[in-house]
Amino acid sequence: MHKIHTKTLQDLEFNTVLEHINLRCSTELGKELALEIVPFSSKEEILEHLGKTNEYVASYVNENRIPNHGFDSITKELYLLKIENATLEIGGFKKIGSICSTIVIHTKFFKKFKEYYPLLFANAETLNVLPEIPNAIDAIVDKFGEVKDKASNKLYDIRREINAVKGKINGSFLSALNSYNSADYLDEIRESVVENRRVLAVKAMYRKKVKGAVMGTSKTGSIVYIEPEATLRHSRELNNLEFDEKEEVNRILKELTAAIRPFDYILATYQEYLAQIDITAAKAKYAQDTKSLLPKISEEREMYLRDAYHPLLYLTNTRKNEKTWPQTIELKQDNRIIVISGPNAGGKSITLKTIGLLQVMLQSGMLIPVHERSTVCLFEKILTDIGDNQSIENHLSTYSYRLKNMNNFLKKCNDKTLFLIDEFGTGSDPELGGALAEAFLEVFYERGAYGVITTHYANLKMLANELPHATNANMLFDAKSLEPTFKLMLGQAGSSFTFEVAQKNGIPYSLINKAKKKIERGKVRFDATIAKMQKERSKMEKTGSRLQEEETKAREESRRLEELNNKVKSKLENYQELYDHNQRMIYLGNKVNDAAEKYFQDNKKKVVISELLRIVETENSKRKKKTTKEVKALKVKKKQVEEEVAKKVEVIREKKKVEKKKAIVKEKLKPKYVFKIGDRVRLLDGKAVGSIDSLEKKKAIVNYGLFTTNVDVEKLELVQAKK
Repeated sequence: MHKIHTKTLQDLEFNTVLEHINLRCSTELGKELALEIVPFSSKEEILEHLGKTNEYVASYVNENRIPNHGFDSITKELYLLKIENATLEIGGFKKIGSICSTIVIHTKFFKKFKEYYPLLFANAETLNVLPEIPNAIDAIVDKFGEVKDKASNKLYDIRREINAVKGKINGSFLSALNSYNSADYLDEIRESVVENRRVLAVKAMYRKKVKGAVMGTSKTGSIVYIEPEATLRHSRELNNLEFDEKEEVNRILKELTAAIRPFDYILATYQEYLAQIDITAAKAKYAQDTKSLLPKISEEREMYLRDAYHPLLYLTNTRKNEKTWPQTIELKQDNRIIVISGPNAGGKSITLKTIGLLQVMLQSGMLIPVHERSTVCLFEKILTDIGDNQSIENHLSTYSYRLKNMNNFLKKCNDKTLFLIDEFGTGSDPELGGALAEAFLEVFYERGAYGVITTHYANLKMLANELPHATNANMLFDAKSLEPTFKLMLGQAGSSFTFEVAQKNGIPYSLINKAKKKIERGKVRFDATIAKMQKERSKMEKTGSRLQEEETKAREESRRLEELNNKVKSKLENYQELYDHNQRMIYLGNKVNDAAEKYFQDNKKKVVISELLRIVETENSKRKKKTTKEVKALKVKKKQVEEEVAKKVEVIREKKKVEKKKAIVKEKLKPKYVFKIGDRVRLLDGKAVGSIDSLEKKKAIVNYGLFTTNVDVEKLELVQAKK
């Protein structure tokens, strides 16, 4: 694919979309790179970046959230690593260690969830993970950004001596402090700190009686700050040791820099990876905010944008709580060019920009705000001519500039091009400009290009009607209120409603009538016919919509009544069966009761047994005796049913096991709440709510009002925290 021209991106306000992506990035490098995004030049790159963005969006709705990718830029450190004998600062090592740790976390995560994020996993798998770099840094630098004592044996010895000397300094200073304080040589404050050294606050009159180095005086001169002589000797020793410490720290950092230097190119790939992940995450957040998704990408040359929104307009209107009108448009082999006509302020230009911006966003790896059943294809070139392009610097009029642009279109236009032209042919004499525009459109058509143009020219509307693979479309206009409906209707040209809009805006009817007489009568009649057809079509559409709603309601009501009728029939059959069964049971019961009554009277067992046998035989004679085959068939059927039920039960059990494991993992990952006295709680498997009276170790006494109970804290869940 060819690179899409900067002018096209400017015409479609793509830079504003990039600014929105920039605001959603969390790293400085990601913000910089976001403003440099351009459409990708190959189909493979487009599909890869679209897939990664789509996977990232999916992470927002599942339980496997992608780990944090934040980092501080190491561009300066990478530059220093290229300089021989240069030494990185401790802060630089901390940033490098943090990036390496983040990379390790990401590679482990995507390896674990590669089924969920195959493209992001493939991207992370290309990284050469080097845990030795963060390990080497952790061995030298602690979490507070200081070199560890055990970074080397020499440093450990030096710091141990420093601590010993500091102890001596404190001891000698306290001795001098007590001695001179008892002699009443010191001021009330007794001591102070000058140049990071503890000094005695000596009264000016006694300064010669205190041995040591004068470090300064107070503003009034009444106090002299003196470091005691006994402390001075230890301070010099401390200075020497601190110098040795600094030298040893520099040596250690230099060695660590040298150890990391061979891996500078790997660190650069780490930073690039995290910056790209940041951009992917920003695209995913933008997709969420604009309700965007990944439509079907067709290998054929067809585009079907259903309920497509202009993302910038959608966000602006959402902030204002205003409605945004979606558009539906289709381009395919037998309908390659659409000519949109209709009145100004009807939404023609915004429809044009929506198509172009969504295509550019898609080819830059961004999801687009369309219906999920939309279909898109990729174009090698996207050419635009939108807005007033008058060039003052080049002394070109609007029409001259547009002709120069059309010449550029003629050079580049082919069957893999999408062209978008607003107000095609304007800027010159309507007759001549319209004829030239018609010639241009015929060339674009012959080359098999796909495109959408907006126009008021009747000859272009007629041409679109004559060409087999082109079609007219119009932005619907309410003929009564003369207000736009912002709805695109394919298949028919639109009237400009020139005189109607003029009349609505208060232009005298006599002046409008005069204007009508000045133009060809045929053109007025043609425009009036189009306007009339448009009005009729609008009425038909409203009627059709109303009838469709009524038909849908009628079908729904018919279906509901049929379901109700079936339920009633089923219940009646069940009740009839139940009634017949009960009647038979009553009849049998009466016969058994008569036999029992007779036995009670005459106590003859043989008679009652023969009577009961007769009843049983009579009932069995009514039953149909099953053959051996039928019995076998019933057994087989029973076995099949049992097996089927067993399989279903097994599947349900497996699902429950998986859900239980997920619940356990989720519970482990969930941050544990620290209960406090007064919190309202309940048992995990209970309903009663009580309040915590006391806590001891992992036990809590819960008061339920009528009684109290002692339970494990782990078995409790929070209902309401204490306010």
